[in-house]
Amino acid sequence: MVWAYVFPGQGSQAVGMGKELAGAFTEAREVFGEIDEALKQNLSKLMFEGPADELTLTENAQPALMAVSMAVVRVLELQGKVSIRNTARYVAGHSLGEYSALAAAGSLSISDAARLLKTRGRAMQQAVPVGVGAMAALLGLDIDAALEVASQASSGGEICATANDNAPGQVVISGHKGAVERAIEIAKTKGGKRAMLLPVSAPFHCPLMKPAADAMADALVDVAIKSPVVPVVANVTAATVVDPEDIKRLLVQQVTAMVRWRESVRMMKDAGVDTLIELGAGKVLTGLAKRIDESLKATSLQTPQDIEAFLKQS
Repeated sequence: MVWAYVFPGQGSQAVGMGKELAGAFTEAREVFGEIDEALKQNLSKLMFEGPADELTLTENAQPALMAVSMAVVRVLELQGKVSIRNTARYVAGHSLGEYSALAAAGSLSISDAARLLKTRGRAMQQAVPVGVGAMAALLGLDIDAALEVASQASSGGEICATANDNAPGQVVISGHKGAVERAIEIAKTKGGKRAMLLPVSAPFHCPLMKPAADAMADALVDVAIKSPVVPVVANVTAATVVDPEDIKRLLVQQVTAMVRWRESVRMMKDAGVDTLIELGAGKVLTGLAKRIDESLKATSLQTPQDIEAFLKQS
């Protein structure tokens, strides 16, 4: 088997995330403690106990999801002697998950990743006033059709752009609320099965996020980034990146650019990967893997039971 580790993005958070891991593994507790200390915030308590509306805030959800992913990585490496370096051909993460992938591959420290995601989440939330932007899922349309829909919906100074190419027939658009609502209507005329607004607080991965990209450019200036121990597949290019300066540049671009997840998974599959292992909260990427390529094996590791079963097999 040829493995790639993948790391989830926003939307996979839920109250209680990481609590079982913390109860079962000292290594997980240590990761959560490191991140609490880095942020000067009791993020782990918020993860374990809520409230949900506070956990869902972008500036909390992003470092929280990275925390669970890195807790799983640390447990695998120390409990099971399963190292990223020795077992993965690639790592990749969906949106904020790219920071988890970089931390897992030794490119970013966990503390720096947490601080960067706190900054990223806050900057993304503040980039566009609440109610001005929106995102929507277009189901049943491929990327070319979605690009056409977004282009037609952009008018009168309002922007609509493709934000996530997640899988065949699952594309997310983002932009001004009026333009996104027009896109939903246009998608129906293009043969889309369903188009619906998403319950998000800001229009991520579109040009309206330029202020957040600028904030990340500033935040990344003084952060030490090393070459990853295995290649990282970047969201912006759906290609590998190992040079630290390229990593910084792409992390800035990623804020406004489309997440090319379908292409990223296809690239890894074409390069010989046959198994995706999703580390962290939820099973979103595991589900997308089958939609992208039915021949791919995919598994999710988020609970102590998942990890123990995985270590017995590996």
